[in-house]
Amino acid sequence: METSENYRLSEPLIGSNIEHEINPHDANKPVDDLEEIKSVRQFFKYAAAENNTLWCLAGPAIITSIAQYSLGAITQVFAGHLTTLELDAVSTENMVIAGLAFGIMLGMGSALETLCGQAFGAKQLYMLGVYMQRSWIILAIMCLCLLPIYIFATPILLFFRQDREIAVLAGKFALYMIPQLFAYAMNFPIEKFLQAQSKVMAMAVVSVAGLVFHVGFSWLLIVQFKMGLIGAAIALNTSWWLIVLCKFTYIALGYCPGAWSGFSWLAFRDLGSFARLSIGSAIMLCLEFWFYMFLIVLVGNLADAQIAVAAVSICTNLFGWQIMIFFGMNAAISVRISNELGARRPRAAKFAIIVVLMNSVSIGVFFFTLILSLRDVYGVPFTNNPEVVRTISSLAVVFAFSLLLNSIQPVLSGVAVGAGWQWLVAYINMGCYYLFGIPVGYIIAFPLNLGVQGMWGGMLSGVGLQTIILIFITLRTNWKTEANEANSRIQKWGGSLKNDMENVTSNRDNAA
Repeated sequence: METSENYRLSEPLIGSNIEHEINPHDANKPVDDLEEIKSVRQFFKYAAAENNTLWCLAGPAIITSIAQYSLGAITQVFAGHLTTLELDAVSTENMVIAGLAFGIMLGMGSALETLCGQAFGAKQLYMLGVYMQRSWIILAIMCLCLLPIYIFATPILLFFRQDREIAVLAGKFALYMIPQLFAYAMNFPIEKFLQAQSKVMAMAVVSVAGLVFHVGFSWLLIVQFKMGLIGAAIALNTSWWLIVLCKFTYIALGYCPGAWSGFSWLAFRDLGSFARLSIGSAIMLCLEFWFYMFLIVLVGNLADAQIAVAAVSICTNLFGWQIMIFFGMNAAISVRISNELGARRPRAAKFAIIVVLMNSVSIGVFFFTLILSLRDVYGVPFTNNPEVVRTISSLAVVFAFSLLLNSIQPVLSGVAVGAGWQWLVAYINMGCYYLFGIPVGYIIAFPLNLGVQGMWGGMLSGVGLQTIILIFITLRTNWKTEANEANSRIQKWGGSLKNDMENVTSNRDNAA
């Protein structure tokens, strides 16, 4: 079978700067696809090539995710060596208030994974920059809507029957963290813009540099200058904005030719159609983020709430680090799926899913084994309180199964984002997490009196149900149909940008 040089599996679109677009007259013309695999040897040959492609994307994306997540996690580590109350306050703000905002901002920004990824695969680079600016506008408006949550964090936490001391101090810390909210709004569209073009190494370098800066700055303000939570807030806000400004500088200096041509008034066109996909993306991801936020809130209603909240916060902190690895895999498979569907290569898209699942399950088994082996000591670096360490140890089994199960779920969500199924997955998440998982966890924890282990275990059943449904949908998907619909999806959710750009080009030519 003759293979196109631009679309060979072992030579994907990574790093290419193709600036022309598919001829509209060829819209229904099939593009060379991955040939049918007829032997085990051939499977492993293509798997090795796809694995190399995957890790070229996933490796830097994982580093970026871990580094950015570690900003908040490192702050929790420093707070944990102040007092248990301050650890609880920072953890509650980080997991509940900032977690709420993080989920919404990341979710709405993830609309660009579908649009920018498929536009890049279709070689319509000129769309990417305006898409990113539209996302900035929508996310900035959402920040203003979220401000009351930060301002009234204490009464909100008290409404959910949180410990008063924790609620008051967490509310105070939330006020300090308002600048971080607006950094989220800038960061995630930039991130998805770069990911779609496989500019992932630049993101990794900036994020790691920001993390190194954050560790040093936090130590200086919290340990040396004894500034407590104020110092923690200054360090965290500064680090996030430093990362945002460095990424934007990289783009503005011309390292994304064809995709960024400066600010444009076209960003204000068709915001409604663009916002619909952004809202679907936000609902899909927020329902996942809020699920673990609810775990913190419900645990706060147990007896001896301070110990329980501290233990679960430390576990979810560690869980977040592991999840960031799979968010990197999520980003990689989203780019692979959206690029291949945009280029109308359904077999290559399907094969990429198989390879990424093989990788993610292997990593999940490793973490599962690691936590069970270190069950008595893995909480020690995070707290000086022996009672909290014992509670963390008692959660080892349910925590290990969470790590194993969540090695698959984020990858399947990445497939959904790459294919543009955000609204479908949002409905699935609502049913599995909130109509099934949380009620089961609540019944086991309270009426059956099994405490925090019962709560987490019951909620984990919701994750399991969601994973099974996503696997079923992925297996039943007709990827040829998805590839054919990718171009119409860009037009539907992208609005009239193409016509606008053609008009701008025509006017320039006439003026010349």
